[in-house]
Amino acid sequence: MAILKIKTAGNPFLKKKGVEVSKITKDIISLTEDMIDTMKAAGGLGLAAVQVGILLRIIIIDFGYLEYDKAVEKGETPKEPEFKPVVLINPVIKSDEGKTSIMEGCLSVPGYRAEVERASKITYMYTDINGKTVNAEEEGLGAIAIQHEIDHLNGILFIDRISNLKRNIAIKKTKKHLESIKEDGDKVESALYG
Repeated sequence: MAILKIKTAGNPFLKKKGVEVSKITKDIISLTEDMIDTMKAAGGLGLAAVQVGILLRIIIIDFGYLEYDKAVEKGETPKEPEFKPVVLINPVIKSDEGKTSIMEGCLSVPGYRAEVERASKITYMYTDINGKTVNAEEEGLGAIAIQHEIDHLNGILFIDRISNLKRNIAIKKTKKHLESIKEDGDKVESALYG
């Protein structure tokens, strides 16, 4: 397993669309393990294969953090979130409803957040790592995270959903953040973005 390099805003590769996975092979399983390691090292909620330079329709979502977020919303005081990455292969949103918005961030746009409007509830399907078709629904942060990651599979970053002025600011902040990584010599961030 390895930490993969994350492509950042301004890189034309992030505008490409992922292709469907036709068969779950040892290489696909290995890729998903590397993606999980990368997402964990970066402290992310989700990661799409396109973000690490692989044009496949695969995303990873940390459902442990989503469980933690739901507990907090209910007014509970849960312990620290448990890391529970789930692999979603060829995910498709079947329906959506409502509207919500939060300040979104992205591993491909480090150092920048912006408010983005999305559906508040979705039903979706995907293939799991064992080849089983899963139908599910999410609302709140889970729905937002899945929409955000599926956008990556379609060549869309969250900053494409905000004004041109804010998008340009985001790209400048990302470049500045990347320069600060080189200056600081942070080993983890250098492995992720170097």
